[in-house]
Amino acid sequence: MESLPPSGDDWIALTVEPLDVSLASDWVGRPQCGAVVSFSGLVRDNAEGVTGVTHIDYEAWAEEVLPRLGSLADDARRRWPEIGRIVLWHREGRVGLGESSVVVAVSTPHRGAAFAAAEHLIDTLKATVPIWKKEFAAGGAQWARSAQHITSLTGEPGARVDA
Repeated sequence: MESLPPSGDDWIALTVEPLDVSLASDWVGRPQCGAVVSFSGLVRDNAEGVTGVTHIDYEAWAEEVLPRLGSLADDARRRWPEIGRIVLWHREGRVGLGESSVVVAVSTPHRGAAFAAAEHLIDTLKATVPIWKKEFAAGGAQWARSAQHITSLTGEPGARVDA
């Protein structure tokens, strides 16, 4: 990861550099938190209707990604005030087979909140953050069929995330 850990409790990044899942898990750990849940989304060799995927190119609306990730972290903290630290990292550009394209990590005092917050964070990230993927395979390239319209945290298509 090219950026240094922040001074606060949220580490948010959009990067072309490989993501270090161990670093994310280690960084979110806090003395008052007994649970760390990490999620890493890997590039796999298949997609909806496609086999032999070799890599994915991620395209991001960079000016919107970091503010939306920040709003997502704020929303998670409102829902789970006991959260210690949060990592929200996403790759852009070319990501090879088996590499991590997204990392979400969260720490809380107990496992239930950590699992719930991590699941909410990855699901909401995918729905609200303007990052799209193009899958490359032997037969050519295509934009991911699972792509959807980006929504705000309130669920309104096209609305600003902080609305």
